[in-house]
Amino acid sequence: MKRFYKEAQAAPVDGGWQVQLDGRGVKTAGGLPQIVPSQALAAALAAEWAAQEETIVPAGFVLRDMADYAIDVVAPDPAALRGGLLRYAETDTLCYRADPGEALHRRQLERWEPLLAAAETRDGVRFTRISGIIHQSQPPETLERLGDRLERLDPFTLAALNTLTSLACSLVIGLAALEPGGDAGALWIAAELEEEWQAEQWGRDAEAEERRARRAKAFADAAQFAALVRND
Repeated sequence: MKRFYKEAQAAPVDGGWQVQLDGRGVKTAGGLPQIVPSQALAAALAAEWAAQEETIVPAGFVLRDMADYAIDVVAPDPAALRGGLLRYAETDTLCYRADPGEALHRRQLERWEPLLAAAETRDGVRFTRISGIIHQSQPPETLERLGDRLERLDPFTLAALNTLTSLACSLVIGLAALEPGGDAGALWIAAELEEEWQAEQWGRDAEAEERRARRAKAFADAAQFAALVRND
């Protein structure tokens, strides 16, 4: 598609902010007005449009796609997404460790335990640590408290959290990335600890490394989206 506009600007509208292309408000893929909650996010969305050259490249609209997902998919039924996120808490990667004494277990303790302990303090919950891969249920009160926290999140933050959590296979890491000042780079290193361990043991594959780089960028983009929603 050829670029069909000259200027892209963020403008205040009823209910929030919206990108305007030559004065016309942008809509979502589903046809709804793409109204976002913060000026910072709207400005970043406008920057994506402004960065397009003569031919529009859809891959350049990472933030726009997340905003569309929040409006078109999450906002109509946030409970469905919250339910899916809670399932990650039931089998959170950070809770499943190698056998004590193994080198991998020591690294997991070093990288994962501080994140898990911080989540327990922050949210007033308790996680069960498991050695091995056999499923063990998390305390019901933990899932209840986490569910309460998810209910307080707006659709845009939930959309970002969905990407963060699914990439990390960890609701603990996803929620940590939402915290002001959260270090997305360090959190992603923790999320891919086991994949990095396997690469160290068996060698690196170019295709696998490319996939890891794409996933790392997607995680960073989602963390940026959440920060823009907060207007950091």
